[in-house]
Amino acid sequence: MEIQIGDKGRMTLPLKLRMLLGIKEGDCLTIEIATGGIFLKPKGASAKEVWGAAKLKKVEIEEIEEALGTES
Repeated sequence: MEIQIGDKGRMTLPLKLRMLLGIKEGDCLTIEIATGGIFLKPKGASAKEVWGAAKLKKVEIEEIEEALGTES
């Protein structure tokens, strides 16, 4: 795959590539220098970004056993 560097050093990742990697507008990529080139990869969410995202509630052991079909 070949892309061209445009004005101000910008490049456009082809739509197929963005879809394959799940990259959307506003996402960040990390860049690493590798032997003979560069390596771009989607930046994963940080712990700070996802902290508190899971809404956990208290679960009784009986509920877990029932869900597993291992009631005593």
